[in-house]
Amino acid sequence: MSEAGVLGQALAEHADRLMPCVHCGFCLPACPTYRRLGDEADSPRGRLHLMGAVVEGRLDPASDAFRVHIDRCLGCRACEPVCPSGVEYGALLEVARDVASRARPPALPTRLLLRIFGSRAGRALFLRLGALLRGTGLAALGARLLPGWGPLRPARFGLAMLASTEAWEGLRWIRETKVEAAPEEPAARALGPRVALLTGCVQEGLYGRVNQATARVLEANGCQVVAVPGGGCCGALHAHGGDLEAARRLARTEVRRFLVTGVDHVVVNAAGCGATMKEYGELLRGDPAEGDARALAERVRDVNELLAELGPRTGAPVPCRVAVDHPCHLLHAQGIRQAPLAVLQAVPGTEVRLVEEADECCGGAGIYGITHPELGGRIGADKVRAVRAAECEVVATGNPGCMMQIGAGLRLEGAPEGVMHPVELLDVSYRRAGFYEERKEA
Repeated sequence: MSEAGVLGQALAEHADRLMPCVHCGFCLPACPTYRRLGDEADSPRGRLHLMGAVVEGRLDPASDAFRVHIDRCLGCRACEPVCPSGVEYGALLEVARDVASRARPPALPTRLLLRIFGSRAGRALFLRLGALLRGTGLAALGARLLPGWGPLRPARFGLAMLASTEAWEGLRWIRETKVEAAPEEPAARALGPRVALLTGCVQEGLYGRVNQATARVLEANGCQVVAVPGGGCCGALHAHGGDLEAARRLARTEVRRFLVTGVDHVVVNAAGCGATMKEYGELLRGDPAEGDARALAERVRDVNELLAELGPRTGAPVPCRVAVDHPCHLLHAQGIRQAPLAVLQAVPGTEVRLVEEADECCGGAGIYGITHPELGGRIGADKVRAVRAAECEVVATGNPGCMMQIGAGLRLEGAPEGVMHPVELLDVSYRRAGFYEERKEA
C-alpha cells in the first residue's frame, strides 16, 4: 500500500464519524474562516468532504488541496453545537491534521513550537526567555518598534503577546484601595472536595499569578488543594497542532501524575487544556492507558465550572466594568457558558457585560495567531473591535492563548483596556474581604 493509502487508512478508522454529515450548511455561518474567506473548502462541511476524499483515495493527504484547508481551520469547534447530526468535528480535525503532518511536514514555525513544548527542558528554557523579555521591557519595545508588515510581522505580534501577559495595572490599583464595606459573610466554609490544579506550561511560565489566584480562590471556597509535583504540558497544543504521538505521550504522563493523588477533581484554568483533558479517553483510545485516561477525564473541571457548582462566596466590592469573552474550548468544546458569569457576579460593584459575538474565536487558537498572521490577524482585529465597543476597562477570558491574542491586539492598537482571567478578579475581591486571613486563622 502506498504511503498516501496508509495515511488514508488512519482517517478511514474514523469513517463512522464522517458519515453523519449531511452537508446541510448549518455550520457555515458559525465558521470564522468561511465567514471571512467565503470558500467552501474553508468551511467545516468542506473540510469533512476533503477528509472523505482522502479516505476514498481520491485525494493525496500531502496535496495542497488537503493540507492548506485543514491547516487553515482554527479548531474553534463552533460548528459542533449547531450541527443537527452531531458530527464530532474536533476529533476528526485532530486526526486529519496528524495525517497531513505525516504526509508532509508543516511549516517551520509550527514544527519548532511543537518540538519545544514537547520537551520539558525546551519549554522551560523558552518560557524563561519569554518571561525575561517581558520583564526587561524588550518585548514591549520590540512590539512597538518592529514593522507591522512583511516577514517581521509574526515576530512583532509574538512580542506583543509576551508583553500582554503582564498583570492588568487596574488590578494592582484595586488591591491597594481601601474597602469601604466588607460583605457580611459566614466564617470560612467547611472543607469540601480535594482538588489538584493543573499548573500547565504556558500558564505556569507566563501566568503564574493566575495559578496562584486559582489556588487561593479554591481554598476560600472550601476546597482542599493538593500539590502535585512534576507539572508540565498536558498535550493540548500538540493535539490541536497535528502531532498526536506527542500529545499521547504527554497525556500518559499527566494521567499517571494525577490519578495517584486520589483527588475528587483536577481543576484546570486554561480552557484549551481542560477540553483536551476531558477528552483524554478518546485521545488514548486503544492505548493500555485508556481506562485510566477515561477515569481521570471524568474528574476534570474548569475552575469556573467548579466554582459555579459550589456557589462562589461573595467577596468585597471591586468597582470596574468587565467585558466577558468566551474561550472557544470552554464554550464550544466543554459546553460551559454561564459559569464565568457566575464567578464574576460574586464580585459586588463589578459591571459585567458580554462582548458582542463573544462566541466567535479571537484568532489565537493555540499558535494560529503566529503561524497564520494574516487570517489570524483579521479575526483578532474583529475581536479587538468588539472588545473596545463594550466600553469596559478590562476583558475577562479563561484561556491563556485568548488572553495573549486579545491582549496583543489591544496593545498594538494602543488601547487602554486590560486582559485578565475571571478568577483574578474574584481573587482580588476575596483579598479585600479578608478571606485569606480568615483561612489562616482557621
